[in-house]
Amino acid sequence: MKFIENNSTDPHYNLAFEEYVFKSLDSEEDFVLLWRNGPSIIVGKNQNTVEEINMDFVKENNINVVRRVTGGGAVYHDLGNLNFSFIAKANSGEMIDFKTYNVPIIKALEKIGVKCDLSGRNDLVIDGKKFSGIAQSISKGRVLNHGTLLFDSQLDVLSKALNVKRDKIESKGVKSVASRVTNIKAYVQEDIDVLEFKNLLLKNIFEYFDEPVEYYNLSQEDLKNVQKMVDERYGTWDWNYGRSPKFNYKGYNRFAGGCVEARLQVENGLIDNCKIYGDFFGKGDVAVLEDTLKGVRYDADDVKAALSHVAVEDYLGRITKDEFLQCLFG
Repeated sequence: MKFIENNSTDPHYNLAFEEYVFKSLDSEEDFVLLWRNGPSIIVGKNQNTVEEINMDFVKENNINVVRRVTGGGAVYHDLGNLNFSFIAKANSGEMIDFKTYNVPIIKALEKIGVKCDLSGRNDLVIDGKKFSGIAQSISKGRVLNHGTLLFDSQLDVLSKALNVKRDKIESKGVKSVASRVTNIKAYVQEDIDVLEFKNLLLKNIFEYFDEPVEYYNLSQEDLKNVQKMVDERYGTWDWNYGRSPKFNYKGYNRFAGGCVEARLQVENGLIDNCKIYGDFFGKGDVAVLEDTLKGVRYDADDVKAALSHVAVEDYLGRITKDEFLQCLFG
């Protein structure tokens, strides 16, 4: 087993880096990665991104949103969180196996005084509180097992960034499960920071396998290929938002100028159909407004741009453009 150092904190780059190691490096070699992201939400490959995040909070706080290649639910990353990745030969055919690949993490944490367990399908917990969400992917006889380790994360930001009004959206995307969460730092016997924690964890992982820590460096050609993946996929709206499963959205609000209800059908991140109802008094045919939104990305900035030259009041009476946007995005 070899360790690959990656000091980037850009989630777009780091997820591309991880996938490249998983799918493009020596298939006979096993690898370990320990890495951090700046503030970001990482959504599962089968999730509806819009359904998982608090869009307003995410934009106001410059939180990145990136889709990964493994299933499961959305997780929050920041610099107080340490991510781990094991990339190895699959031990049991093509079956997902969380226990085998996470015992090294459990044992490594025990060596620094943290007693934890694998709970349910894919969580690590301390005293019943989640500190790690784990996901897995298998491809061509190789397994990628990765997870979060909340060491000293901003848990208040985590709860706000992932807080979304689910009653407005219906989709077939995989839903995240709310859990009580905790940071590891409170349970560590020594007073250490996240980078010291990383070094201890690395040492303990290799001791578990009874091996010295051996480093592996990607070539310049490898790194160019990683950046190409960022440019073509991980850094694009189509991958992070547009790949979301088809979903329905219903927004309703009552304003001084009357009530308005907007129903949207969104597919591949684009508004496929729009219907507007209400008791407003507009002089124009509301179907014109509905047609204006068809084909537009379901993104507040894109919709606002599409409406920039539209006199919304012509169709919705005393209901303003900003009020209409509230109905579309909650």
